[in-house]
Amino acid sequence: MSGIALVGAVTLVLKQETLDKIILPLVALAAGSLIGGAFLHMIPAGLSSYGNATTFCLWILLGFTVFFILEQFLHWHHCHREGADDKQPLTYLILIGDGLHNFIGGLAVAGTFLIDIRLGIMTWLAAAAHEIPQELGDFGVLIHGGWKKSRALVFNVLSALTFLLGGIIAYVASFRLNVDFLVPFAAGNFIYIGASDLVPEVNKQSEIKTNIIHFLAFTAGLLLMSLIKFIFE
Repeated sequence: MSGIALVGAVTLVLKQETLDKIILPLVALAAGSLIGGAFLHMIPAGLSSYGNATTFCLWILLGFTVFFILEQFLHWHHCHREGADDKQPLTYLILIGDGLHNFIGGLAVAGTFLIDIRLGIMTWLAAAAHEIPQELGDFGVLIHGGWKKSRALVFNVLSALTFLLGGIIAYVASFRLNVDFLVPFAAGNFIYIGASDLVPEVNKQSEIKTNIIHFLAFTAGLLLMSLIKFIFE
């Protein structure tokens, strides 16, 4: 997952016109993958093993709320950040936000692996689908914010390494703590990112053709999660 941060280097070889064409369909695909992963895999699997439905739902709400607070506090948005005059300060906010986001993601994804390997694989795939367009956007913002290409790539990867740290902490904690709560917590994270961050980005277009493409990409993300559910179950 940390290595996915290197995908930002693609922006150095792609034409801006090409990047503009693929980024929003990728965002729509990621939204479908995250929301489909939460509702088709994480919630059903977690609820069947958790026992207390009310507590389970409260963890979902907490996962949703934590990402809401994180985004409000740092004033940054996944995958699509434009229009800022103070780009240099914004670049640091992006790195800090990504670091915190990846750390929490590492906790959540590792927690699902500890409970069920199949659920962990699905969770990782959905998270990875979200990371690709996000890292493309992040790298582009760092470059436009005045960072050298090599420095931007290094710091982007460093912020992604917090995912590994979160995963290790979840693994160590599992020896003494019950980490089942990380499944609904991660589901809340996924629902927030997909519904509050990604879907609004692809719904801002006025052309019918573009909206159809985005809808199909979103549906493809849902179908991908359905296919994974069919294969693993």
